[in-house]
Amino acid sequence: MTFPTHRPRRLRRTEAIRSLIRETRLTTAGLLYPMFVCPGSGVRAEVSSMPGIFQQSVDKFLEECHEVESLGIPGVMLFGLPEHKDATGSEAFSTSGTVQRAVEAVRKAGLKLVVVTDVCLCEYTDHGHCGVLSGNSVDNDRTLDFLAAAALSHARAGADVVAPSDMMDGRVSAIRRKLDENGFAEVAILSYAAKYCSAFYGPFREAAQSAPQFGDRRSYQMDPANAREALREVALDIEEGADMVMVKPAMPYLDVVRRVRDAFAVPVAAYNVSGEYSMVKAAALNGWIDEHRTVLEILTGIHRAGADVICTYHAKDAARWLR
Repeated sequence: MTFPTHRPRRLRRTEAIRSLIRETRLTTAGLLYPMFVCPGSGVRAEVSSMPGIFQQSVDKFLEECHEVESLGIPGVMLFGLPEHKDATGSEAFSTSGTVQRAVEAVRKAGLKLVVVTDVCLCEYTDHGHCGVLSGNSVDNDRTLDFLAAAALSHARAGADVVAPSDMMDGRVSAIRRKLDENGFAEVAILSYAAKYCSAFYGPFREAAQSAPQFGDRRSYQMDPANAREALREVALDIEEGADMVMVKPAMPYLDVVRRVRDAFAVPVAAYNVSGEYSMVKAAALNGWIDEHRTVLEILTGIHRAGADVICTYHAKDAARWLR
C-alpha cells in the first residue's frame, strides 16, 4: 500500500511551500499589451464590448505607454485605425499612418518598450478583408506587395517586430525579403502562423473597425477543427523566415500551442483574444467570477501549455496583481 507513505497534500499545506515547488511561474516578462491607435488628438474612447480598452489618438496612446512600461510589461502590440479606407488599404503603408506615427512617438519618448506592429489590411480596406480583392475573392499573391510595404513602413518608423496576421500564403517570405532589401535585417517577424477563423474575434472588430463588409474569412483563416494543419503552417512560416510564431486564439487552442511548442524550437506566442477578455470582464462585472483569480489562472494555463509570449488585454491588471 502507498498510503500513508505518499501524501501529495504535504506539499500543498502552505502558500510558501506551494510557491517553492510551483512548476509554472507567471511573470510580466512574457506579456504583450495590445493597443488601438486612432486619428485625432485628445481621443480616448472606450470600446463598449471591451471594458478598460480604448481607441486612442497618438498623444493619449503615449501616456498609456508610459504606464505600461512602469508596470514592467516589456512590449506593446499596435493596431491602427485610419483616417479613411479604400480598396487597397493604402493607409496601412502610409508614412503618416496612425501606427507609423505611434511608433515614432514611442521612439522619440525614449521608452524601452518592445514595439510590435500588426501587419494586415482589414482595418484599412473599405471592404474589411485582409487583402486586396479580385471580384469578391481575396487575391493572395497581389496582396503580398501591400503587406510587405506596410511592414517596411513600420520598420522605418522604428518597430522592433512586425507581425503579419493576414494568413496569406507566402507573406512571411515577401516581408522578410522587403525588409532585408531595405536595410532592416534586424527587424524580427512574429508570424500569426496558426490563426483560426474564430467566433472569439467579435469585440476586436468593434475596436479595430475591421468587420468584413461581405462574406467571412474562412478562405484564408484556419478551420477550427484542424490541428495538424497548424503544424504545417508554422513549419512553412519558419522556413520563410519567421523568427517567432503565434497561435490565435489562445484558450480554445491550448492543444495547438502545446503541439507547436513541442515541434519547433522558435519562441511561441499565443493571443488571448478580445472575446476571451470580454467574457471574463462581463462575468466579473456581474459578480459571477473572481476576476483576479480567473485572469491569472487563464494566463498561467496559456503559459503552461507552452507559450513563451502571451498577447493579452489583461496585461496591465495582471502586472499589478503579480507584484
